[in-house]
This record gives sequence, C-alpha cells and structure tokens, in this order.
Amino acid sequence: MPLHRTTCLALLISIALPATAHAATVGREQDIVDLKLGQRVQVDDGTCPAGQVKEVRGAKMSDQGVVRTTTCVQRYGPKTK
Repeated sequence: MPLHRTTCLALLISIALPATAHAATVGREQDIVDLKLGQRVQVDDGTCPAGQVKEVRGAKMSDQGVVRTTTCVQRYGPKTK
C-alpha cells in the first residue's frame, strides 16, 4: 500500500508542478490584484526595451502584504522547429 501512495503522490506532483511554473501575462500592472509570494506575472505594457517584457514577482512578506519587485526579462515567443 505505501508504494501505491508514493506513486500517486509523485504523479500529482508531476502534474501540478508545470502548471505553477508558467507565468501569467497581463496588459497593465494594475490588473494584478492578488499577487502571491513567489508568483510571477508578466506585464506587457511597453515599458521595457524591445524583446523584453516586465516581470512582477511576489518577493517577500511584509506587514502590509506581499512586496512586489519588477524586472525586465527576455520575451519568449512561440517555439519553432
């Protein structure tokens, strides 16, 4: 029975992990209403140089909530062969 539980747990983790790794994309930073600790949201508002997009992260906890940090990161387009 423990092997069955371990297998099921490993399967659930492998399904859930890629789903949380993708960053959401929004058009304005004001559209981000509930940023969680460690969450990354890409903001396509044109403030970064060409080929880059702004990434807002939930960096750390403070008394007022999650502290946001912003950086410009490389924009990744659709994969081509």
